[in-house]
Amino acid sequence: MALELRQQLKLSQQLVMTPQLQQAIKLLQLSRLELLESVQQELLENPLLEETVEDDRQPERVMAEDNLGPTGNSSDAAMEKELLKNAEWDDYLGDFASTGRQSQSRDSEIPEEGMAYDARLASKPSLDGHLGWQMHLSNFTPKEVEVGEAIIGSLDSSGYLQASVEELVQMAGAETAMVEAVLHRLQRLDPVGVAARSPSECLLIQIEVCGYDDPILIELVREHLEDLEKKRYKPLCKKFHMTMEKLKEYLEMIQTLDPMPGASYGSGDPIYVSPDAFVYKYGDDFVIVLNEEGMPRLGLNTSYTDGTIPKKDKDKDYLQDKMRSAMWLMKSLYQRQRTLYKVLESIVKFQRGFFEDGVTRLRPLILKDVADDISMHESTVSRITSNKYVATPHGIFELKFFFNSSLELDDGSTVGSESVKAMIKRIISGENAKKPISDEAIADMLKDELQINIARRTVAKYRTAMGIESSSKRKAVF
Repeated sequence: MALELRQQLKLSQQLVMTPQLQQAIKLLQLSRLELLESVQQELLENPLLEETVEDDRQPERVMAEDNLGPTGNSSDAAMEKELLKNAEWDDYLGDFASTGRQSQSRDSEIPEEGMAYDARLASKPSLDGHLGWQMHLSNFTPKEVEVGEAIIGSLDSSGYLQASVEELVQMAGAETAMVEAVLHRLQRLDPVGVAARSPSECLLIQIEVCGYDDPILIELVREHLEDLEKKRYKPLCKKFHMTMEKLKEYLEMIQTLDPMPGASYGSGDPIYVSPDAFVYKYGDDFVIVLNEEGMPRLGLNTSYTDGTIPKKDKDKDYLQDKMRSAMWLMKSLYQRQRTLYKVLESIVKFQRGFFEDGVTRLRPLILKDVADDISMHESTVSRITSNKYVATPHGIFELKFFFNSSLELDDGSTVGSESVKAMIKRIISGENAKKPISDEAIADMLKDELQINIARRTVAKYRTAMGIESSSKRKAVF
């Protein structure tokens, strides 16, 4: 068979992902923080893009945004303005509504005018810093301090030591006896029991420092913590020849100890969720307000758009490329906000029962329902709901929370799985601790009272997903 080369013309159609389209798709799935970082980076790299004040917008855009909401509904925009105008922000903020109110309510010699509330807060000490501070104030030698720093650097968030003595010897370049001696001293600093290698060792150190010398208590902690955790009380009573009431006293004593001494010291500041939108109750309707706080308003740099065109073709091409990039970014950001509003509007329509009464009224919903309602592709809805949060009258929820599977009712209708989880949690919270309700009994209750067709294994799956133990482990023996 002979091989030969040929030239052939062929016409075909295909979808090409341009860089601009890829950028628009990427912006959809970014979280609020990631979006702010992306916009700030673009402001640094593109000389034709600049941050403008609200009055610098084009007149036609000001009229469009002031008269119409994101979906072009003037009544929605009017309701948003009225709601924000009548909001009692001073009552919402409480004593920290203004610096003037704080200064009037406090008799202090140091003036506090102009100070932000967070400026008066002290940072939370870390476990490493707290232990290092105590170690440097104690009579540790420089070499012992070096060993102690190696030990402190090997602690996890709960305060347990994650390195062996042999590894610490290699890290600090010290002898085994010195490492063990420094470890012994560190374990008795505040918090007592830190740098322990097991829960048993941690509790035994606290027992020693507290001065407890009961041999039964020591034996229970050293050898039978697993039995106590699994509530195997009768064999322990038989072994130590004690009554259940006496064992209860030992349990209460053990419960005063701290099995995770380092957990109260944070390694960093807590992360707060900034919602991408707010849903307010206004009369008989709900109003959606997008959160644009901190989001810069973008515009074109007038230094390059005042008609001055570079003479060199190379500079002209560069500016035209940056002009297209800036225009596309502003268009993509507007489209992102518009898409987010449309998706939220559809979610509010489908999940109106939730916004009225709470999670027990959450109905089944899938991406296809919202996509068909707003005439968009499911992948677009999936991207815009990723890493997005909304503040509702019942708390802050991720947009993915509103999409859940369904369970069938006896009348042929369906109920959302999240609603069923809320019902299961409510049933368990109201049970008798001495007679906890089994999964089968919960399934029967849901069938009899709420006409929900649910199997026992489904109840067990939902209960496990919520971090609730089985009825045998929830039972209170005493």
